[in-house]
Amino acid sequence: MACTSCSTGKDGQPKGCKNNGTCGTDGCNKLTVFDWLSNMSLPDGTEPFNFVEVRFKNGRKHFFRNSENLSLSMGDVVATEASPGHDVGLVSLAGELVRVQMKKKKVAPDSDEVLKVYRKASQRDIDVWQEARDREDKMKVRAREIAIRLNLQMKISDIEFQGDASKATFYYTADDRVDFRQLIKEFAREFNTRIEMRQIGLRQEASRLGGIGSCGRELCCSTWLTDFRSVSTSAARYQQLSLNPQKLAGQCGKLKCCLNYELDTYLEALKSFPRTDTKLYTKKGTAVCQKIDIFQGVLWYAYEGEWMNWHKLTAEQANKIIASNKKKEPVGSLEEYEVVLQLEENKKPDFNNVVGQDSLTRFDNPKASTGKRRNKKRKKRKGKPSNNA
Repeated sequence: MACTSCSTGKDGQPKGCKNNGTCGTDGCNKLTVFDWLSNMSLPDGTEPFNFVEVRFKNGRKHFFRNSENLSLSMGDVVATEASPGHDVGLVSLAGELVRVQMKKKKVAPDSDEVLKVYRKASQRDIDVWQEARDREDKMKVRAREIAIRLNLQMKISDIEFQGDASKATFYYTADDRVDFRQLIKEFAREFNTRIEMRQIGLRQEASRLGGIGSCGRELCCSTWLTDFRSVSTSAARYQQLSLNPQKLAGQCGKLKCCLNYELDTYLEALKSFPRTDTKLYTKKGTAVCQKIDIFQGVLWYAYEGEWMNWHKLTAEQANKIIASNKKKEPVGSLEEYEVVLQLEENKKPDFNNVVGQDSLTRFDNPKASTGKRRNKKRKKRKGKPSNNA
């Protein structure tokens, strides 16, 4: 965390700034932003970019026009235009980086969809906002009970109140289309507020709720990942991963986003490898690829009919045999190339285990006592005076 007030206190206990999502340093929130242009001044005669990025609950962000020329900085609580009424959020980014983000998200500054900032939030605005936030958990439980009673195949994952408490947005996931007309009537009667239902995907649900991934860290989608790129099983095949749905799927039930992180590196490394479906033709027989190791740059081949005997070749040797096959030049056998590879591996010095320090069992066997130690012990015994004397 970037917030200094969230550091550990006595006996390693976390202190926490206890700002309930309104941390002024913007280091205690999801999808936090670092303004690396904050210490740079604009050239003379250049007007500052009159737009800000405002974050709402669970990382929801929108761009707003600062038409009142308010002095806004990161962490300020502002009241923004909404339909109807107004909403309350935190300024997550201001200055020239907002221009870059709007260009990246393809949001035009003169678009009618870009609303404006009304004012800095007063204490009354913050009190109403906090009271509405405190009602969300209880409403979520009651809303799920009503949906179950109506036998609707949907899951209500989150509720978000508007800043002035005039509207509540219910986020839900469903496999099929849901007829929630009766549900909205009961919600409006039960909660006495304006209701809006918004369907989200499973990945968006995981990013809003957050959690801990199989790597032991917080989910990427809830901390820093803002765009969801499509992930296919071919990404796992290129990385030589077993197609096990339980290991490849994340908490959202879809393929993990991290499968795409190193995919480009694997694809670049695979360019030097021959295709796995290419057979090697030798005088001894036809060999078929069984396995590849991208890190070591080697492949294992087996002759047809001798599937238990694998022969290790480098990618360069395999490409050389394929080139000879295309030229119809005779190739003796894979064993000839395998012997050359073994000789090269034996010549390589082993710098990792020179003195045997990498062995985990080096202390298991006790050292044998040498003859010199035994002779010294015998001399000491002979030199001691006898008790009988």
